[in-house]
Amino acid sequence: MVFGAPAGLPLTERLPDPAGGGRLHVHRDAHVWTWAAAVAIAGELRRDLQQHPRCRLLVSPSDTIAPVFRALSRAPLDWERVDVGLVDERWLQPDDPDSHAAALRRHLLVDHAAAARLEPLTLVGRRLEDAVAIANAHARQLPNVLVLTMGDDGHVAALFPDSPDYARALASKQDYISLDASFSPDAGPWTRRITATPIGLSRGLSRILLLRGDAQLRHFEIAAAANDPATSPLAAVRLAGGEPLQVHWCP
Repeated sequence: MVFGAPAGLPLTERLPDPAGGGRLHVHRDAHVWTWAAAVAIAGELRRDLQQHPRCRLLVSPSDTIAPVFRALSRAPLDWERVDVGLVDERWLQPDDPDSHAAALRRHLLVDHAAAARLEPLTLVGRRLEDAVAIANAHARQLPNVLVLTMGDDGHVAALFPDSPDYARALASKQDYISLDASFSPDAGPWTRRITATPIGLSRGLSRILLLRGDAQLRHFEIAAAANDPATSPLAAVRLAGGEPLQVHWCP
């Protein structure tokens, strides 16, 4: 199913994860990466649906992985039994077109996956503190599958290392907190966020990290060698424990 690839080169190479757990899947191009990631996520969901009456999928939407979501939406799963939640959200109404919930509706909750149930992190008429409390209540149900992404600046979820609240996020024992991202250029105009903490991101029964490009690979390599959670958000996520990250990367 790979298309126009030079003969003799592997489509995907599986390397030992430098962090010592799981696998680093290196894909030849974005097309292979998209379908390999979608198949990996669908496989985890299928397995969990065979064992449980419902399955919970937590994701972090971004423009980079929108093609993965569109491919995943076509998977022939029992989507009516899948709850889809967010690892982070901008402090916007859930139907705001710039919200992560709206991105999920556009890219994932279509085709077969339109039958899944969305768990937004923000609710009309709720204060930020109320939304965080509700997110922590929902987090008592562990995610079966957790899908993470990274920004080119190294942030994971809304864990921006230059935020004044970053140290509080690292120290938190809660699954979700609110965070001020106004000091982070990559945050854009959406400076108030709800984000999963490193502790919250350690709880997935299976965890998949999707990376693209050299900058993200460099951040991953730094995090893989780190022994201090303050080194980077991904280092904090890795050192918080949990299942090994299954990492999919392409140039």
